[in-house]
Formats: sequence, C-alpha cells, structure tokens
Amino acid sequence: MQTILGANGQIAEELARELYRNYTTDIRLVSRKPKKINDTDQLFPASLLDAQATDKAVEGSNIAYLTVGLPMNAQMWEDQFPVMMKNVIEACKKHQCKLVFFDNTYMYAKTSEPQTEESPFVPAGQKSSIRAKIATMLLEEISKKNIEAVICRAPEFYGPGKTQSITNSLIFDNIQKNRKLKVPIKDNTLRTLIWTPDASRAMALIGNTPDAYDQTWHLPCDDQRLTYKELINLASEIYQKDLPYSVIKMWMFQLGGLFNKQAKELQELLPRYKYDNIFISDKFKKRFPEFKFTSYQEGITGIMNEQKQAWIKKGKK
Repeated sequence: MQTILGANGQIAEELARELYRNYTTDIRLVSRKPKKINDTDQLFPASLLDAQATDKAVEGSNIAYLTVGLPMNAQMWEDQFPVMMKNVIEACKKHQCKLVFFDNTYMYAKTSEPQTEESPFVPAGQKSSIRAKIATMLLEEISKKNIEAVICRAPEFYGPGKTQSITNSLIFDNIQKNRKLKVPIKDNTLRTLIWTPDASRAMALIGNTPDAYDQTWHLPCDDQRLTYKELINLASEIYQKDLPYSVIKMWMFQLGGLFNKQAKELQELLPRYKYDNIFISDKFKKRFPEFKFTSYQEGITGIMNEQKQAWIKKGKK
C-alpha cells in the first residue's frame, strides 16, 4: 500500500492519479476530510498532529508521501509542521515504511545563486526557518540510517486545478477573472516554475525507484527560464489577447500588510523576487532521461483550456 499524508491539495491529487495510473491501485488518502480521487482509494480521516492517529494512518504502508500544506500563517507553521514531521517520522520508523517528503525552497538563500541539491540552508524569516527545521529533522534521521526516506524539492508552482502559488493567484487567476495582472516586486528577474502535475509525477517516480532514496532530489522544470514580462508576453500569444499588468513594489505589499493579514504573511517570501531564481534539476534529468516535463507553452495552454471549459460550464448554468 502507498499512502498520501495530507491528501487534499493539488500536488496530492495529481500524485494519487499518477500512482493509480502507473504503480498501484492500493492507495490510502489521509487528511482531516479525505476525498476519493480514484475509485479504489481508501479514505483514512486523521490529523497528523495526533501521534496515535498518524501511527494508524501509516500502519500497513510500504511508502508514505508527506505532502501536507498549511495556510500562509507563520505561527501555525511553527506550532504544527515540526509536530507533524516528528509524528510521521516515528510512524514510518515503527512500521518500516519508506517516506517521501515533498519540500519547497524557502530555506535556500534569496539570491541569484543557482540552487542545487547541495545548496546550503540560509533561512531568513520564520517560515523559512521552520521549513529548514523540518527538512533537517528528516535529514538527520536519514544520516543515522533510522529511516529510508527521500526529499523531493520543488520551486514555485504554476498549474491547473486548485494550484496555489503567487504566480497562479496574481497572474493566471486574474486572467480567468478578466482583471489586470499583477507581478510581485520585479518583472525582469528570471523565474523557475514547476508545472504541478510534473512535480507529482516525478515524486511518484522517485518514490517507486529504490535507489533514489536517502538523498534529496530537485524535481524537473523547464530550463527555459522566463521573466514575468516574458511569461505574460507568452500568455498573451497563447490567449490571443493583450494582458496588461502592473508591478507591485515591496512598499505596496508593506502598506497592504497593515490592513490585510495575507499580504503581511507574504512579505517574508517577497525578497526572492528581487533576484533571478535559478533552480537546477539536472540530477533528476540525468537519472530519469525518459521523463517528459511540461514546457511553458504546454502548461499555459493547459491552463487556458481548463479556464475555457470553466467559462463554458458557467455559461450553461
């Protein structure tokens, strides 16, 4: 059995589909209120903050994928992420279950330095420090050979469905709402974005590759890195319409943070948009040369087609 811990987000949903397509139909979905993705999914309501419930959720699993996400709330992250990681590690150790941890890049330095699996953790801020802490917790258990585990790390998302990211919310969601697009901080720094279904497919592949364990992998992205200006120009070509945008400066976010909690919570992450983001996934591409990742042209076209279907469906109501 393969178990997804934190099974309600876009990454987890795509992961469940990929596991079912190519690896196993024996899938357990764990969250507070899990919902079936595939007909044969086993639903297991549980909170990963509860050690006993986490233990039962992992019991009988060969591989567990930790894909849990929390709202952009630093205090919630500090209170909950380390507890969940501890509970999951202990459950996997007890039941001799492999662990695949889906991670992000918050703990890396917010500079133009290329990011590889060997990049040091240089957290700046509460959220970054918490992400560094839970990744380090797992790395220490791996180094002690207490657990067979792997870290799958991804840069910022863009994608279909309920993909949650700054890029989706400020650009693609605004296209759907026919609103002016917004770009955080600068429109001329290079971004590395990962198509969410690619992240899930790559994670499933790594999880089912025995010699991929006990190390960190950067998940595969299109090496044609674009600035936000170039990304929006490409989207304009694909949508065949002009897509005007404005750049939101840091002071604007800071002003908004006085009145909007979400804007305040975002401020820690915004310095990374001042610099080129060069996320390197060469290690994965060399190990899995047959893996086909999604180009920006294909990804943006996919988002557009999904939005068109939503418009058509809405028009029929």
